[in-house]
Amino acid sequence: MSSALKPRNTREAEDAIKWAAAEEQPIEIIGQGSKRSLGRPVQTAHILDLSDLNGIVSYEPAELVLTVLAGTPIADVEKLVDENGQELSFEPLDYGPLFGQPAGQGTIGGVLAANLSGPRRVKAGAARDHILGMEAVSGRGEIFNSGGKVVKNVTGYDLPRALCGSFGTLAVATTVTLKVNPKPETSATFQLEGLDDATAIKALCAALGSSAEVSGAAHLPSDLNGAASRTVLRLEGFSTSVDYRFKTLEKLLGAYGSVSRLVEAQSVELWRSIRDVFSITDGTAPVWKVSVAPTSGPELVRLLKEQLNIRAFYDWSGGLVWISCDDGADHSEAIRKAVKQSGGGHATLVRGEPSVRSSVDVFQPQPKPLEALSRRLKEQFDPKGILNPGRMLAGG
Repeated sequence: MSSALKPRNTREAEDAIKWAAAEEQPIEIIGQGSKRSLGRPVQTAHILDLSDLNGIVSYEPAELVLTVLAGTPIADVEKLVDENGQELSFEPLDYGPLFGQPAGQGTIGGVLAANLSGPRRVKAGAARDHILGMEAVSGRGEIFNSGGKVVKNVTGYDLPRALCGSFGTLAVATTVTLKVNPKPETSATFQLEGLDDATAIKALCAALGSSAEVSGAAHLPSDLNGAASRTVLRLEGFSTSVDYRFKTLEKLLGAYGSVSRLVEAQSVELWRSIRDVFSITDGTAPVWKVSVAPTSGPELVRLLKEQLNIRAFYDWSGGLVWISCDDGADHSEAIRKAVKQSGGGHATLVRGEPSVRSSVDVFQPQPKPLEALSRRLKEQFDPKGILNPGRMLAGG
């Protein structure tokens, strides 16, 4: 049975990791445990539970800066900034429903460890682009601080960005400082119906290249729910600006088909469902997240549908394709082959049984030079290999 270590502050986290390193005892890092099914399964005798590292260290709304302990629920963070008319602009997705768990269970540390970003990434960037500073403990049991509390920050080697997306395999973040942004006054969604995948992606790319300042661009094919396909573009800001930009899109895309508008409440609901992959959360079928060049997405899906029973939809103007393998098989070889044939990209198995995630490459295999660099980075931060061993790579 696993034993849990529950630090209440950075010093206690340092002590726990120093002990694990000295005894060469691997440890699994968790917050609320909402993303334990993400990545390769981790088998350890000990768990470093960060749920007691919970709370707001400082919040300066006028300065757009928030410092928070890593185990703080993301729902609490979003509620706090929303009450102050602000938001986390990278719009972190919630994997809970995809894994059959309640929504709102993740922590800010887990969000950053997995670099989770939602539809607004096309405008605001990824989670790592919003980190200003971090206090963390390396696998050596050494505390380090990087970055700071200012938006314009030059520190040389950007450790917070390097650690974001490392899934807790390099260091354990205990405190993070983020930039927040004013929340838009309103939002609306520009919608076209009935477009095929390739035409829809052309429309989305045209919109993103325009002056409309789109903050979400997705295509939901007809086979998701049996209704007509929907090609949707989100507009956010002051109401007069949203109205003007909606008209801009009407002029640009009106020839593609019938245009309709979703008002704020409908728009918010739609983009939350896109963010959290609601259209393919039903059941337990393997789910893949594939990053490609936007114009390559339709070809990827076409190649796969010729041989597999899948459902798919497009986010990030086609640059992100979510794929559900509805026959229950993971099809890792076929999917990675199709990615290569359609122009290249990265395929990640997001949902799969533990036995599957143990036997396939969950993350896209790296080119040899990059793999060597990653292993050197691991050796520098965690030479004993005690932090989340095997989460990203077998034996690493």
